[in-house]
Amino acid sequence: MAAIDGLVSGLKTADLIDSLITLQSGTQSLLKNKQSTASSLVTALQSLNTKVASLAEHAAKVAKPASWDVVTATASDKSVTATAGTGAQPATLSFRVGAVAASQSSLVTLPAAGQYGSTTPTFTLTRNGETTSVTAASTSVPDIVEAFNASDTGVRATAVKVPELDAGGVPTGASTYVLQLTGTETGTKNSFSMTYTGASGQEPVVLEQVRAASDASLTLFPGSSAQRSLTSSSNTFEGLMTGVDVTVSAVTAADAAPVTVSVAADSSALRSLASGLVSNLSTVLTEISSRTASKTTTASDGGTVVTGGLFSGNATIRMLQQTILEQASAPVGGVSPSDVGVVISRDGTFTFDQTKFDAALAADPAKVEAVLTGIAKNLAATAKGASDSGTGTLSVTVQSQQSLVKDLGEQITDWDDRLAARRVALERQYASLETALSSLQSQSSYLASQIAALTASSSS
Repeated sequence: MAAIDGLVSGLKTADLIDSLITLQSGTQSLLKNKQSTASSLVTALQSLNTKVASLAEHAAKVAKPASWDVVTATASDKSVTATAGTGAQPATLSFRVGAVAASQSSLVTLPAAGQYGSTTPTFTLTRNGETTSVTAASTSVPDIVEAFNASDTGVRATAVKVPELDAGGVPTGASTYVLQLTGTETGTKNSFSMTYTGASGQEPVVLEQVRAASDASLTLFPGSSAQRSLTSSSNTFEGLMTGVDVTVSAVTAADAAPVTVSVAADSSALRSLASGLVSNLSTVLTEISSRTASKTTTASDGGTVVTGGLFSGNATIRMLQQTILEQASAPVGGVSPSDVGVVISRDGTFTFDQTKFDAALAADPAKVEAVLTGIAKNLAATAKGASDSGTGTLSVTVQSQQSLVKDLGEQITDWDDRLAARRVALERQYASLETALSSLQSQSSYLASQIAALTASSSS
Protein backbone atom coordinates (compact mmCIF):
# COMPACT_ATOMS: atom_id res chain seq x y z
CA MET A 1 0.00 0.00 0.00
CA ALA A 2 1.44 3.37 -0.98
CA ALA A 3 1.24 6.16 1.61
CA ILE A 4 -0.95 9.20 0.84
CA ASP A 5 1.88 11.71 0.93
CA GLY A 6 0.43 14.67 2.89
CA LEU A 7 -2.60 15.30 0.68
CA VAL A 8 -4.50 16.59 3.70
CA SER A 9 -1.92 17.03 6.46
CA GLY A 10 0.75 18.53 4.24
CA LEU A 11 3.29 16.22 5.85
CA LYS A 12 5.98 14.47 3.74
CA THR A 13 4.73 11.08 4.77
CA ALA A 14 7.08 9.06 2.52
CA ASP A 15 10.13 10.82 3.96
CA LEU A 16 8.90 10.26 7.50
CA ILE A 17 8.43 6.54 6.82
CA ASP A 18 11.89 6.24 5.22
CA SER A 19 13.43 7.94 8.25
CA LEU A 20 11.63 5.62 10.66
CA ILE A 21 12.69 2.55 8.64
CA THR A 22 16.29 3.78 8.58
CA LEU A 23 16.26 4.17 12.37
CA GLN A 24 14.83 0.70 12.83
CA SER A 25 17.29 -0.89 10.35
CA GLY A 26 20.30 -0.04 12.50
CA THR A 27 20.53 -3.64 13.74
CA GLN A 28 20.45 -4.93 10.18
CA SER A 29 23.26 -2.53 9.19
CA LEU A 30 25.37 -3.87 12.03
CA LEU A 31 24.68 -7.42 10.83
CA LYS A 32 25.71 -6.48 7.28
CA ASN A 33 28.97 -4.95 8.52
CA LYS A 34 29.65 -8.03 10.59
CA GLN A 35 28.90 -10.29 7.61
CA SER A 36 31.23 -8.25 5.37
CA THR A 37 34.06 -8.58 7.89
CA ALA A 38 33.42 -12.31 8.28
CA SER A 39 33.41 -12.79 4.49
CA SER A 40 36.72 -10.94 4.21
CA LEU A 41 38.13 -13.13 6.97
CA VAL A 42 36.99 -16.28 5.15
CA THR A 43 38.78 -15.14 1.97
CA ALA A 44 41.94 -14.29 3.92
CA LEU A 45 41.86 -17.61 5.80
CA GLN A 46 41.40 -19.57 2.58
CA SER A 47 44.35 -17.76 1.02
CA LEU A 48 46.52 -18.52 4.07
CA ASN A 49 45.32 -22.12 4.12
CA THR A 50 46.43 -22.60 0.51
CA LYS A 51 49.90 -21.25 1.32
CA VAL A 52 50.20 -23.40 4.44
CA ALA A 53 49.18 -26.47 2.40
CA SER A 54 51.93 -25.64 -0.11
CA LEU A 55 54.42 -25.39 2.76
CA ALA A 56 53.27 -28.77 4.06
CA GLU A 57 53.71 -30.36 0.64
CA HIS A 58 57.19 -28.94 0.02
CA ALA A 59 58.37 -29.60 3.58
CA ALA A 60 57.25 -33.24 3.28
CA LYS A 61 59.29 -33.51 0.09
CA VAL A 62 62.38 -32.01 1.75
CA ALA A 63 61.98 -34.42 4.67
CA LYS A 64 62.23 -37.49 2.40
CA PRO A 65 65.75 -38.97 2.12
CA ALA A 66 65.05 -39.79 -1.53
CA SER A 67 64.76 -36.06 -2.28
CA TRP A 68 68.41 -35.65 -1.30
CA ASP A 69 69.57 -38.64 -3.29
CA VAL A 70 69.74 -36.69 -6.55
CA VAL A 71 72.72 -36.74 -8.87
CA THR A 72 73.64 -35.35 -12.24
CA ALA A 73 75.84 -36.94 -14.90
CA THR A 74 78.27 -35.04 -17.11
CA ALA A 75 80.70 -36.07 -19.83
CA SER A 76 84.09 -34.56 -20.64
CA ASP A 77 83.38 -34.63 -24.39
CA LYS A 78 80.41 -33.00 -26.13
CA SER A 79 79.99 -36.06 -28.36
CA VAL A 80 78.87 -38.05 -25.31
CA THR A 81 75.68 -37.46 -23.34
CA ALA A 82 75.15 -39.00 -19.92
CA THR A 83 71.77 -39.18 -18.21
CA ALA A 84 71.38 -40.05 -14.54
CA GLY A 85 68.24 -41.82 -13.44
CA THR A 86 66.92 -43.79 -10.49
CA GLY A 87 69.63 -45.45 -8.45
CA ALA A 88 72.53 -43.46 -9.86
CA GLN A 89 75.36 -42.91 -7.39
CA PRO A 90 78.40 -40.60 -7.42
CA ALA A 91 81.14 -42.23 -9.50
CA THR A 92 83.38 -41.74 -12.56
CA LEU A 93 84.06 -43.89 -15.60
CA SER A 94 86.55 -43.44 -18.46
CA PHE A 95 86.30 -45.01 -21.92
CA ARG A 96 87.08 -44.55 -25.58
CA VAL A 97 84.43 -44.69 -28.28
CA GLY A 98 85.64 -47.15 -30.92
CA ALA A 99 82.61 -46.99 -33.21
CA VAL A 100 79.16 -45.53 -33.42
CA ALA A 101 76.13 -47.54 -34.42
CA ALA A 102 74.76 -47.19 -37.93
CA SER A 103 71.88 -48.59 -39.91
CA GLN A 104 72.32 -50.37 -43.22
CA SER A 105 71.79 -48.33 -46.37
CA SER A 106 71.81 -50.04 -49.77
CA LEU A 107 70.99 -49.30 -53.37
CA VAL A 108 68.71 -51.89 -54.92
CA THR A 109 69.11 -53.06 -58.48
CA LEU A 110 65.52 -53.86 -59.35
CA PRO A 111 64.76 -56.62 -61.85
CA ALA A 112 63.39 -55.69 -65.26
CA ALA A 113 59.61 -55.52 -65.36
CA GLY A 114 59.36 -58.78 -67.30
CA GLN A 115 61.35 -60.74 -64.70
CA TYR A 116 58.62 -60.54 -62.07
CA GLY A 117 56.21 -63.40 -61.75
CA SER A 118 53.33 -60.91 -61.62
CA THR A 119 52.44 -57.38 -62.61
CA THR A 120 52.27 -56.68 -58.87
CA PRO A 121 55.76 -57.63 -57.75
CA THR A 122 56.36 -59.13 -54.30
CA PHE A 123 59.57 -58.66 -52.34
CA THR A 124 60.68 -60.56 -49.25
CA LEU A 125 62.86 -58.68 -46.78
CA THR A 126 64.86 -60.64 -44.19
CA ARG A 127 66.03 -58.72 -41.10
CA ASN A 128 67.16 -60.00 -37.72
CA GLY A 129 65.88 -63.49 -38.56
CA GLU A 130 62.43 -62.27 -39.52
CA THR A 131 60.91 -62.02 -43.00
CA THR A 132 58.42 -59.49 -44.28
CA SER A 133 56.63 -59.54 -47.62
CA VAL A 134 55.98 -56.35 -49.55
CA THR A 135 53.72 -56.26 -52.61
CA ALA A 136 53.72 -53.21 -54.86
CA ALA A 137 50.81 -51.99 -56.98
CA SER A 138 52.98 -52.19 -60.11
CA THR A 139 56.58 -52.60 -61.23
CA SER A 140 57.18 -48.83 -61.31
CA VAL A 141 59.74 -47.42 -58.89
CA PRO A 142 57.26 -44.96 -57.26
CA ASP A 143 54.81 -47.79 -56.51
CA ILE A 144 57.59 -49.93 -55.07
CA VAL A 145 58.76 -47.03 -52.89
CA GLU A 146 55.22 -46.48 -51.63
CA ALA A 147 54.79 -50.18 -50.84
CA PHE A 148 57.95 -50.33 -48.72
CA ASN A 149 57.14 -47.15 -46.82
CA ALA A 150 53.59 -48.29 -46.11
CA SER A 151 54.73 -51.55 -44.53
CA ASP A 152 56.29 -52.25 -41.15
CA THR A 153 59.44 -53.63 -42.72
CA GLY A 154 62.11 -51.93 -40.64
CA VAL A 155 63.44 -50.06 -43.69
CA ARG A 156 62.58 -46.81 -45.43
CA ALA A 157 62.69 -46.51 -49.21
CA THR A 158 63.40 -43.58 -51.49
CA ALA A 159 63.97 -43.17 -55.21
CA VAL A 160 67.39 -41.76 -56.14
CA LYS A 161 68.19 -40.32 -59.56
CA VAL A 162 71.53 -41.77 -60.85
CA PRO A 163 73.38 -41.84 -64.18
CA GLU A 164 72.45 -44.73 -66.41
CA LEU A 165 75.31 -47.08 -67.21
CA ASP A 166 75.79 -49.35 -70.20
CA ALA A 167 76.83 -53.00 -69.97
CA GLY A 168 80.45 -51.92 -69.54
CA GLY A 169 79.65 -49.59 -66.68
CA VAL A 170 80.08 -46.44 -68.77
CA PRO A 171 77.55 -43.60 -68.30
CA THR A 172 75.22 -43.35 -71.29
CA GLY A 173 74.39 -39.71 -70.66
CA ALA A 174 70.88 -40.57 -69.55
CA SER A 175 69.62 -40.97 -66.01
CA THR A 176 67.38 -43.39 -64.20
CA TYR A 177 65.90 -43.94 -60.75
CA VAL A 178 67.09 -46.63 -58.36
CA LEU A 179 65.70 -47.70 -55.02
CA GLN A 180 67.60 -46.86 -51.82
CA LEU A 181 66.66 -48.82 -48.72
CA THR A 182 67.77 -47.58 -45.30
CA GLY A 183 67.23 -49.45 -42.07
CA THR A 184 65.18 -47.74 -39.38
CA GLU A 185 67.26 -49.33 -36.60
CA THR A 186 71.01 -49.42 -36.09
CA GLY A 187 73.22 -52.38 -35.25
CA THR A 188 74.56 -55.40 -37.11
CA LYS A 189 71.56 -57.48 -36.05
CA ASN A 190 69.38 -55.17 -38.10
CA SER A 191 71.21 -55.71 -41.41
CA PHE A 192 68.90 -56.98 -44.13
CA SER A 193 68.77 -58.86 -47.43
CA MET A 194 66.03 -59.13 -50.03
CA THR A 195 64.57 -61.46 -52.64
CA TYR A 196 61.76 -61.11 -55.12
CA THR A 197 59.23 -63.52 -56.54
CA GLY A 198 60.24 -64.26 -60.12
CA ALA A 199 58.73 -66.42 -62.77
CA SER A 200 60.60 -69.47 -61.47
CA GLY A 201 60.49 -68.77 -57.71
CA GLN A 202 62.43 -66.67 -55.24
CA GLU A 203 65.33 -64.75 -56.75
CA PRO A 204 67.92 -62.64 -54.88
CA VAL A 205 67.88 -58.88 -55.26
CA VAL A 206 71.30 -57.32 -55.75
CA LEU A 207 72.06 -54.84 -52.91
CA GLU A 208 74.83 -52.33 -53.47
CA GLN A 209 76.06 -51.32 -50.04
CA VAL A 210 76.14 -47.61 -49.27
CA ARG A 211 76.64 -48.07 -45.53
CA ALA A 212 76.94 -51.29 -43.56
CA ALA A 213 74.96 -51.83 -40.40
CA SER A 214 77.28 -51.57 -37.40
CA ASP A 215 77.28 -51.63 -33.62
CA ALA A 216 78.57 -48.94 -31.31
CA SER A 217 81.59 -49.98 -29.28
CA LEU A 218 83.37 -48.73 -26.20
CA THR A 219 86.72 -49.58 -24.66
CA LEU A 220 86.27 -49.32 -20.91
CA PHE A 221 89.18 -48.51 -18.58
CA PRO A 222 91.50 -47.93 -21.56
CA GLY A 223 95.20 -48.57 -20.98
CA SER A 224 94.64 -50.52 -17.76
CA SER A 225 94.81 -54.22 -17.04
CA ALA A 226 91.04 -54.13 -16.51
CA GLN A 227 90.36 -52.91 -20.06
CA ARG A 228 87.11 -54.27 -21.50
CA SER A 229 85.18 -53.90 -24.74
CA LEU A 230 81.46 -53.34 -24.90
CA THR A 231 79.12 -53.16 -27.88
CA SER A 232 75.57 -51.95 -28.40
CA SER A 233 73.24 -52.13 -31.39
CA SER A 234 72.26 -48.52 -30.68
CA ASN A 235 74.33 -45.50 -29.74
CA THR A 236 72.85 -45.56 -26.26
CA PHE A 237 74.46 -47.82 -23.68
CA GLU A 238 71.69 -48.28 -21.15
CA GLY A 239 72.79 -48.76 -17.56
CA LEU A 240 76.47 -48.33 -18.41
CA MET A 241 76.78 -47.29 -14.79
CA THR A 242 74.10 -47.94 -12.16
CA GLY A 243 71.19 -45.75 -13.14
CA VAL A 244 73.20 -43.98 -15.86
CA ASP A 245 72.61 -44.19 -19.63
CA VAL A 246 75.33 -42.99 -22.01
CA THR A 247 74.75 -41.96 -25.63
CA VAL A 248 77.66 -41.54 -28.06
CA SER A 249 77.71 -39.71 -31.37
CA ALA A 250 81.34 -39.76 -32.51
CA VAL A 251 84.45 -41.94 -32.36
CA THR A 252 87.14 -40.81 -29.94
CA ALA A 253 90.10 -39.55 -31.94
CA ALA A 254 93.33 -41.50 -31.58
CA ASP A 255 95.18 -38.50 -30.16
CA ALA A 256 92.31 -37.45 -27.85
CA ALA A 257 92.04 -38.24 -24.17
CA PRO A 258 89.52 -40.86 -23.07
CA VAL A 259 86.01 -39.62 -22.33
CA THR A 260 85.17 -39.36 -18.63
CA VAL A 261 81.62 -39.57 -17.36
CA SER A 262 81.20 -38.16 -13.87
CA VAL A 263 78.20 -38.67 -11.63
CA ALA A 264 77.96 -36.26 -8.72
CA ALA A 265 75.40 -34.81 -6.35
CA ASP A 266 73.13 -32.38 -8.18
CA SER A 267 73.88 -29.22 -6.19
CA SER A 268 71.47 -27.19 -8.32
CA ALA A 269 68.55 -29.50 -7.51
CA LEU A 270 69.46 -29.54 -3.81
CA ARG A 271 69.74 -25.75 -3.79
CA SER A 272 66.28 -25.51 -5.35
CA LEU A 273 64.94 -27.94 -2.75
CA ALA A 274 66.27 -25.85 0.13
CA SER A 275 65.37 -22.46 -1.32
CA GLY A 276 61.87 -23.71 -2.08
CA LEU A 277 61.37 -24.61 1.59
CA VAL A 278 62.50 -21.14 2.70
CA SER A 279 60.34 -19.50 0.04
CA ASN A 280 57.20 -21.34 1.18
CA LEU A 281 58.05 -20.62 4.81
CA SER A 282 58.54 -16.91 4.12
CA THR A 283 55.30 -16.72 2.13
CA VAL A 284 53.24 -18.10 5.04
CA LEU A 285 54.81 -15.83 7.64
CA THR A 286 54.50 -12.76 5.40
CA GLU A 287 50.83 -13.53 4.81
CA ILE A 288 50.18 -13.76 8.55
CA SER A 289 52.13 -10.57 9.33
CA SER A 290 50.44 -8.52 6.63
CA ARG A 291 46.96 -9.66 7.71
CA THR A 292 47.71 -9.01 11.38
CA ALA A 293 49.28 -5.56 11.09
CA SER A 294 47.17 -2.67 12.38
CA LYS A 295 46.26 0.33 10.25
CA THR A 296 46.21 3.92 11.50
CA THR A 297 43.78 6.45 10.03
CA THR A 298 42.62 9.94 10.94
CA ALA A 299 39.05 10.45 12.17
CA SER A 300 36.80 13.30 11.05
CA ASP A 301 37.52 15.12 14.33
CA GLY A 302 41.26 14.88 13.72
CA GLY A 303 41.82 12.03 16.17
CA THR A 304 43.77 8.87 15.41
CA VAL A 305 41.91 5.63 14.71
CA VAL A 306 43.79 2.32 14.96
CA THR A 307 42.18 -0.63 13.22
CA GLY A 308 43.46 -4.16 13.77
CA GLY A 309 44.13 -6.53 10.86
CA LEU A 310 41.81 -9.38 9.93
CA PHE A 311 43.97 -11.87 11.86
CA SER A 312 44.37 -9.67 14.95
CA GLY A 313 43.33 -11.52 18.07
CA ASN A 314 43.00 -14.86 16.27
CA ALA A 315 44.57 -17.35 18.68
CA THR A 316 44.74 -20.16 16.10
CA ILE A 317 46.80 -18.09 13.67
CA ARG A 318 48.98 -16.60 16.40
CA MET A 319 49.81 -20.09 17.66
CA LEU A 320 50.56 -21.28 14.12
CA GLN A 321 52.88 -18.32 13.55
CA GLN A 322 54.78 -18.89 16.79
CA THR A 323 55.16 -22.61 16.17
CA ILE A 324 56.47 -22.14 12.63
CA LEU A 325 58.95 -19.49 13.79
CA GLU A 326 60.27 -21.75 16.55
CA GLN A 327 60.57 -24.84 14.34
CA ALA A 328 62.31 -23.02 11.50
CA SER A 329 64.86 -21.29 13.73
CA ALA A 330 65.63 -23.97 16.32
CA PRO A 331 69.04 -25.74 16.05
CA VAL A 332 69.06 -29.31 14.78
CA GLY A 333 71.71 -31.54 16.31
CA GLY A 334 73.45 -28.48 17.66
CA VAL A 335 73.64 -26.84 14.23
CA SER A 336 71.87 -23.54 13.61
CA PRO A 337 69.72 -23.35 10.46
CA SER A 338 71.55 -20.14 9.54
CA ASP A 339 74.75 -22.18 9.18
CA VAL A 340 73.22 -23.98 6.20
CA GLY A 341 71.59 -20.96 4.60
CA VAL A 342 68.22 -20.65 6.39
CA VAL A 343 68.62 -17.20 7.92
CA ILE A 344 66.09 -15.49 10.19
CA SER A 345 66.13 -11.70 10.43
CA ARG A 346 65.34 -9.56 13.46
CA ASP A 347 61.84 -8.88 12.16
CA GLY A 348 61.09 -12.60 12.06
CA THR A 349 61.39 -13.04 8.29
CA PHE A 350 63.41 -15.83 6.69
CA THR A 351 65.77 -15.59 3.72
CA PHE A 352 67.82 -18.15 1.84
CA ASP A 353 71.57 -17.50 1.80
CA GLN A 354 72.80 -19.37 -1.26
CA THR A 355 76.47 -18.70 -0.51
CA LYS A 356 76.21 -20.25 2.95
CA PHE A 357 74.20 -23.18 1.62
CA ASP A 358 76.65 -23.95 -1.19
CA ALA A 359 79.62 -23.75 1.16
CA ALA A 360 77.97 -26.00 3.74
CA LEU A 361 76.90 -28.49 1.07
CA ALA A 362 80.41 -28.70 -0.33
CA ALA A 363 81.95 -29.12 3.14
CA ASP A 364 79.49 -31.58 4.69
CA PRO A 365 76.48 -32.69 2.61
CA ALA A 366 75.27 -35.04 5.35
CA LYS A 367 75.10 -32.20 7.87
CA VAL A 368 73.09 -30.00 5.51
CA GLU A 369 70.68 -32.84 4.82
CA ALA A 370 70.27 -33.61 8.52
CA VAL A 371 69.52 -30.00 9.45
CA LEU A 372 67.05 -29.31 6.64
CA THR A 373 65.24 -32.64 6.92
CA GLY A 374 64.92 -32.07 10.67
CA ILE A 375 63.38 -28.63 10.12
CA ALA A 376 61.20 -29.92 7.29
CA LYS A 377 59.75 -32.83 9.31
CA ASN A 378 58.53 -30.47 12.02
CA LEU A 379 57.19 -27.90 9.56
CA ALA A 380 55.44 -30.58 7.50
CA ALA A 381 53.63 -31.91 10.57
CA THR A 382 52.62 -28.43 11.76
CA ALA A 383 51.50 -27.22 8.34
CA LYS A 384 49.59 -30.44 7.69
CA GLY A 385 47.87 -30.13 11.06
CA ALA A 386 46.74 -26.64 10.14
CA SER A 387 45.73 -27.14 6.50
CA ASP A 388 44.27 -30.66 6.44
CA SER A 389 40.93 -30.40 4.66
CA GLY A 390 39.10 -32.42 7.30
CA THR A 391 40.72 -31.74 10.66
CA GLY A 392 43.17 -28.87 10.07
CA THR A 393 42.84 -25.98 12.50
CA LEU A 394 42.75 -23.45 9.69
CA SER A 395 40.26 -25.51 7.70
CA VAL A 396 37.99 -25.80 10.74
CA THR A 397 38.24 -22.04 11.31
CA VAL A 398 37.30 -21.41 7.68
CA GLN A 399 34.28 -23.68 8.01
CA SER A 400 33.25 -21.92 11.23
CA GLN A 401 33.47 -18.49 9.60
CA GLN A 402 31.56 -19.71 6.55
CA SER A 403 28.78 -20.91 8.86
CA LEU A 404 28.80 -17.51 10.55
CA VAL A 405 28.50 -15.74 7.19
CA LYS A 406 25.57 -17.97 6.28
CA ASP A 407 23.84 -17.40 9.62
CA LEU A 408 24.30 -13.64 9.35
CA GLY A 409 22.88 -13.75 5.85
CA GLU A 410 19.76 -15.49 7.14
CA GLN A 411 19.40 -12.88 9.89
CA ILE A 412 19.77 -10.07 7.34
CA THR A 413 17.09 -11.68 5.19
CA ASP A 414 14.79 -11.93 8.24
CA TRP A 415 15.32 -8.22 8.84
CA ASP A 416 14.43 -7.51 5.20
CA ASP A 417 11.07 -9.20 5.79
CA ARG A 418 10.62 -7.47 9.15
CA LEU A 419 11.38 -4.00 7.78
CA ALA A 420 9.16 -4.58 4.75
CA ALA A 421 6.28 -5.48 7.08
CA ARG A 422 7.00 -2.43 9.23
CA ARG A 423 6.94 -0.19 6.15
CA VAL A 424 3.55 -1.57 5.12
CA ALA A 425 2.22 -0.95 8.63
CA LEU A 426 3.50 2.65 8.66
CA GLU A 427 2.05 3.33 5.22
CA ARG A 428 -1.31 2.04 6.40
CA GLN A 429 -1.08 4.08 9.58
CA TYR A 430 -0.29 7.32 7.74
CA ALA A 431 -2.90 6.58 5.08
CA SER A 432 -5.47 6.16 7.88
CA LEU A 433 -4.28 9.45 9.38
CA GLU A 434 -4.75 11.26 6.10
CA THR A 435 -8.19 9.70 5.70
CA ALA A 436 -9.18 10.71 9.23
CA LEU A 437 -7.93 14.27 8.67
CA SER A 438 -9.82 14.41 5.40
CA SER A 439 -13.03 13.33 7.19
CA LEU A 440 -12.53 15.88 9.95
CA GLN A 441 -11.86 18.56 7.39
CA SER A 442 -15.12 17.69 5.59
CA GLN A 443 -17.03 17.83 8.86
CA SER A 444 -15.44 21.16 9.71
CA SER A 445 -16.41 22.58 6.33
CA TYR A 446 -20.01 21.31 6.76
CA LEU A 447 -20.34 22.78 10.24
CA ALA A 448 -18.88 26.07 9.08
CA SER A 449 -21.42 26.24 6.25
CA GLN A 450 -24.32 25.45 8.65
CA ILE A 451 -23.24 28.11 11.11
CA ALA A 452 -22.93 30.63 8.31
CA ALA A 453 -26.46 29.73 7.10
CA LEU A 454 -27.93 30.10 10.61
CA THR A 455 -26.23 33.44 11.08
CA ALA A 456 -27.63 34.77 7.80
CA SER A 457 -31.14 33.57 8.70
CA SER A 458 -31.05 35.29 12.08
CA SER A 459 -29.93 38.55 10.55
CA SER A 460 -32.86 38.63 8.14
